[in-house]
Amino acid sequence: MLKVYLLRHGETAYNVDGNRYCGRTDIELTTKGLRQAKFICDQLSDMKIDAVYSSPLLRAKRTAEIASGKREVFVDNRLIEVDFGNWEGKTKAEFIAENASLWSNWMDAPEINKAGGTGESAIEIVDRVTSFFDGMMLKHRNQTIMVVGHNGINRIFMASKLGMPLKNYRQLAQQNSSITEIEFDDDGVMMLKLLNSKI
Repeated sequence: MLKVYLLRHGETAYNVDGNRYCGRTDIELTTKGLRQAKFICDQLSDMKIDAVYSSPLLRAKRTAEIASGKREVFVDNRLIEVDFGNWEGKTKAEFIAENASLWSNWMDAPEINKAGGTGESAIEIVDRVTSFFDGMMLKHRNQTIMVVGHNGINRIFMASKLGMPLKNYRQLAQQNSSITEIEFDDDGVMMLKLLNSKI
């Protein structure tokens, strides 16, 4: 078995500014985001955590550094946020006004359509995140790890492991610096133990 505390990074300026799509844009946490990460550190202070992994982006890495309580953070590029293509830096209202069909195509079938027309498909995201967790199941069998990623990749990956149609990934909520607890059995079957929680 592998236990995972799966976090989304803390608040950023893009979250505050109309929830702009912040895929590969490398921005820092806000003051509130730093406080959120510290709160998670306090919540998990009594939990045994064997290793900490993070997306390479600053907002995730900084969240991991604070939330993990000064443990070493291992960066893995497979945890980077979705490549949102032409949606990068824009709110949903802004990019729908530019090209509504890109959004409707993504919402209907993200597995075969690329985010923002030029970004990643949901299958590409699932493949790289699944590769990461497959490796973790081998490396950290019967251990507990913290993984700090992003709203897009976390929800799409969980939707895939729960057998949901990928177009329904937005029905899973993950707020900034909230805790989602998942477990993988020896066959790689995922159980969702906590979602969007404050322990």
